[in-house]
Amino acid sequence: MVKLCILFIKFYQKTLGLLLPDTCRFTPTCSNYTIEALTRFGFFKGSLMGVYRILRCNPFCKGGYDPVILPEKEEKYG
Repeated sequence: MVKLCILFIKFYQKTLGLLLPDTCRFTPTCSNYTIEALTRFGFFKGSLMGVYRILRCNPFCKGGYDPVILPEKEEKYG
């Protein structure tokens, strides 16, 4: 499912994304952020992170540098 979503995003970037003006307020762009979130966190959490990012990408948000957070490492004891 993750690969299908990434394929869809890349298709968007190479087609419709080229026709629309560059309006993303963030670095990396929302589509690249979503691809990275999907790769690191899987379909469910990565999709939620991408949707949340797209919802924040509006004229009322400052934008700027906003990378995907690193997954927390599980510490094993014993």
